[in-house]
Amino acid sequence: MPMHSSSSLSRRHRPNNNDNSNGKSMPAEEVKLAALAISLNVRLRSADMPFSMQAHALRYARTLFLQPATHRPNPTFLARSLKKEFDSMYGPAWHCVVGKSFGSFVTHSPGGFVYFSLESFSFLLFKTEVQLMITESVPTPAAR
Repeated sequence: MPMHSSSSLSRRHRPNNNDNSNGKSMPAEEVKLAALAISLNVRLRSADMPFSMQAHALRYARTLFLQPATHRPNPTFLARSLKKEFDSMYGPAWHCVVGKSFGSFVTHSPGGFVYFSLESFSFLLFKTEVQLMITESVPTPAAR
C-alpha cells in the first residue's frame, strides 16, 4: 500500500494552452476543490483521493463545526463522526485522527487518504483494506 506525504495540489498540475507563469495550470476539478477549500476556510494539506471524496470530507467536517455553540465538537466527536460518515458512504475501514497536535505515519489504500486543517484542528482521514476471514467450524466431539 502506498505511503503518501506530498500535496495533491502540487502533483496534479498539467500544462495546457492556458499556462500560468510557472508553465502549469490546474485541471477544472482541482480548481473547484481549491475554491471549495477557500470558501470553507479549510487548508488542504495532502491527498490521495478522488476530488469528489475530498470535497465530501471538507464539507462534512465544516458542517460539524456549524453545530450550536452549546454542542461545540471535540476532537473525538469530530473523528468519530467523519469516520462513520465515510464508512457508511464508501465502505469500511476508514480511520480518522483529529487534533491540534499529532504526528502520524500511516499506510493507506490507494485513493483513500486526505489530510486537512479546519480552524485549529487537523484532520487525517484514511482507508485501509479489510479482508474477511472465513473460518471453518470444527465439529465438537458431541456433534460426531
